[in-house]
Amino acid sequence: MDNIEELKKNPKTSYLATRYGELIREEGEILAMAKNDASLQSLADEDQKRIESEKLAIEKQITEILEGEKEEEEFPNEIVLEIRGGTGGEEAAIFAKDLALMYQRYAEKEGWRFVKMSESLTDLYGVKEGVYEIKGKDVYKRLRFETGVHRIQRVPETEKSGRVHTSTASVVILPIRKKLSVEINPADLEIEFSRSGGKGGQNVNKVETAVRLTHKPTGLTVRATSERSQHANRERALEIIQARLEAMHEEEDAKKFASNRKNQIGTGDRSEKIRTYNILQDRITDHRIKESWHNISTIFDGKLDEILNSLAEKSESNES
Repeated sequence: MDNIEELKKNPKTSYLATRYGELIREEGEILAMAKNDASLQSLADEDQKRIESEKLAIEKQITEILEGEKEEEEFPNEIVLEIRGGTGGEEAAIFAKDLALMYQRYAEKEGWRFVKMSESLTDLYGVKEGVYEIKGKDVYKRLRFETGVHRIQRVPETEKSGRVHTSTASVVILPIRKKLSVEINPADLEIEFSRSGGKGGQNVNKVETAVRLTHKPTGLTVRATSERSQHANRERALEIIQARLEAMHEEEDAKKFASNRKNQIGTGDRSEKIRTYNILQDRITDHRIKESWHNISTIFDGKLDEILNSLAEKSESNES
């Protein structure tokens, strides 16, 4: 193992790498001792076996840690979920709210942490735009294929003539990665502070804790209100800006090499219509894998495993 100094810099492998270095030094001392005194050779051989056994055990532990880090880097355990009402006015915003609740219920079922970071509501409490943080094991691995345009076909409660409306909402899954490929120049950020407040005057703070962060070169804007301090909300907003820039970078790469990709499920194109929820026929269809499911009410209640499993299986079969 020739990268001991690098491994010492990693908090997860630092102790093991230090111990590995001690064993190497101990091994050198034993070999030198046996070379100077042949009568100690049998004792040296026993010590060498012990050292070699411990070295192999450490190498195995370090390999497992590094593989785990690689897995977590590819599929981090923290994401930002963005949902926006699309075509369809108020009905689209209500659909966006239904989707937000669906993912929240699924997160609760999985034991994940679901936090509302910011939410802009309509007069009927539909979601114009919602930003949520979800933390938990395999969260990105499970939800990474949800990015895209979701479409619903139903008769709205406000529709008196019984006419079926088609509305859309967009979903974006942004992984929060520890290793970043895009650097942000602090001079490119514009920060505004305001009071956090809910619709109808609920949960209004007297202190300006809400943060609106704008990345001037791209025009990306994020508002964070979930934390109790300006500093914490600023960090949250910066985290989302960073994730959005990383996603834009990945999208550009995906489009550039699209013709070479076997797996077209996870291109992450947020403009692609990926799924239709037909309420009258009680059917959900994912257009990428051409599969359908029924019992929409249970799916809206967070029972997403069947859909997510099918997408994962299709992705794995395409990659193999």
